[in-house]
Amino acid sequence: MDYEESLMIKAAWYYYFEEMTQQHVAELMGITRMRVIKLLEKARQTGIIQFRLRKDGESRMQLERNLMSAFGLQDAFVIPAAIDRSAVNAGVAEAASMYISERLTENSLINIGYGDTPSRILNNLATLAEQPLTCVSLTGGVSYYLPDTRSNVFNAKLHLIPAPLLTGSREMAEALRHEASVMELSRMTALAQMTVVGVGAMHESATIFKSGVLNNNDFLYLSMQGAVGDLLSHFFDKEGKLLNTPIEERLISTPLETLKSLKNVIGVAAGDSKVEAIHAALKGQYLDVLITDDRTAEKLLGSRTGEV
Repeated sequence: MDYEESLMIKAAWYYYFEEMTQQHVAELMGITRMRVIKLLEKARQTGIIQFRLRKDGESRMQLERNLMSAFGLQDAFVIPAAIDRSAVNAGVAEAASMYISERLTENSLINIGYGDTPSRILNNLATLAEQPLTCVSLTGGVSYYLPDTRSNVFNAKLHLIPAPLLTGSREMAEALRHEASVMELSRMTALAQMTVVGVGAMHESATIFKSGVLNNNDFLYLSMQGAVGDLLSHFFDKEGKLLNTPIEERLISTPLETLKSLKNVIGVAAGDSKVEAIHAALKGQYLDVLITDDRTAEKLLGSRTGEV
């Protein structure tokens, strides 16, 4: 199933099953009323609407509604899980890129997080966007924000924090945070229409470990402190509470409390290894929107009731 078909299912659900007006559907989905009309017409033409939603679409729509209800989300977008588990990040990143591109306006400003998934989203958006994008990095570690050299088109202006993700000492981190250029970018983040972040798992394959920013000893230390995952490289426990560690003191990264204050924080993550981390991030109420796959969504809802 592609993104367009998922949109058709979502529009059809709201319009036919929840009896919303086309204008209400448009506002809820963040698209124009004319786009809703075209989606509904195409849904009828392609057989998605046959007086009922196709079963697979209906089940994903129900998962989205359940996620929104269970975790107080403004929106959720659930895609089919990839058969090839190595393609999970690519799948949710592509879905997120399409979701975000539908909501872009002229002169859009987007905050972008650290890691493999946000990096994929940024490169996808920069090739999809009809209007130039302006993106602000939420962390140091600029290599993950640079354009994909395989892309012929990169229609985005990047404002990058000129600092590493992790410094050698607390004093160095404190000094960098007070640099004029870093403080200016921090002020820009409050103006963004959307904020896009990945959710990191406590797993050796996580970007922050795989890239060598943190080592095996750090991994063991964080695990012993109760870390289950991270947002913007801030590690938290199973309740979503920040862990105040020596590593935290050396980070150049937007604080989690600041993240909570930003508009339309979109979390993009999926996969069995990330379920506990995503669940904790949702409990911590850091996200407004979750984009994930149906396998992960089912496990998240199961973990809330103690089934996983």
